[in-house]
Amino acid sequence: MKNSTHKNSFINRLLSVIAIIIILSGIIYFGVYLVSSSNSEETNDAQVESYINPVSARASGYITKVLFEEHQEVKKGDTLVILDNREYTFKVQEAEAILEDAYAQIQVLDASINVAQTGVLVSKNQIASAKARLWQQKQDNARFQKLLKDEAVTGQEYEQVKTRYDVAESDFNATENALLGNISKIKELQTRKALLNADIKRKQAVLDLAKVNLGYTIITSPYSGKTGRKNILEGQQVQLGQPLVSIVNENQKWITANFKETQMSQMHVGSAVKISVDAFSGKTYDGKIEAIAASTGSRFSLLPADNSTGNFVKIIQRIPVKIAFVNEKDIEEVKSGMNVTVTVQNK
Repeated sequence: MKNSTHKNSFINRLLSVIAIIIILSGIIYFGVYLVSSSNSEETNDAQVESYINPVSARASGYITKVLFEEHQEVKKGDTLVILDNREYTFKVQEAEAILEDAYAQIQVLDASINVAQTGVLVSKNQIASAKARLWQQKQDNARFQKLLKDEAVTGQEYEQVKTRYDVAESDFNATENALLGNISKIKELQTRKALLNADIKRKQAVLDLAKVNLGYTIITSPYSGKTGRKNILEGQQVQLGQPLVSIVNENQKWITANFKETQMSQMHVGSAVKISVDAFSGKTYDGKIEAIAASTGSRFSLLPADNSTGNFVKIIQRIPVKIAFVNEKDIEEVKSGMNVTVTVQNK
């Protein structure tokens, strides 16, 4: 009986000691939690982010080749999709032919301008010759007029000289008019050439655009990363602007953490952050605050709450905070969209 009583008393004392230890441990843990929470702010409303941009078709056409698989690593410039380029090749050839025709017209105009310029030189020479003949006939006409007055020549002889003078004057005027005509023709041809040069620039732009569109039939990766889901097949018709595949930029990752507005008083850009990823239990990463949003997350929504309607309920708002990884190697194993818990050290 005594042994049983002694045994029960020992068990009670042991249970009491265990209870006291548990209570003390709880008090110590709670104290440590209070101390640590006063020096830091924590949230589990956080996810890993990265740039996920769709690669869209910049030309329409049939897909001839798809050169990627789902979740495949690609480098910047790697060919992803090839479209049927025959239509675009024909447009380039057509634009080249039109441009060559315009250059041929320029050559014809240059030849015509050269002919007109030669005509100007010829007209100037003819003017000089006609001017000399006119002067000679003018002198003869004046001399025969005096002789006619003195009745030294007959009227018929004077009329012949006067006729030659009139012909010489007419020839001189004709050569001057021919010179003016050639000069006007040169100006006209030069104006046409200027218009044709402007047209050549337009046709060159059409050719350049055709070549650019031809280049769009080969779709490449804009940067290094991993492809998303594969939703296209060979032989499929794609339209201009249609998304073909998304590329996840594996070289740039960060965390967007949403802190309560009551946690923001001690936070600032550059604050140290401890990062715990749900997928990797027991492992932490170092980070720092890179940016703090200028407004609450609700203000970025399509339909922000209107508190002036009379149905106001005060809700604690959250502020998005961008957190960068300190060690770039850490971003290799974390994936975009993973849930994390971040703890910001207050100063």
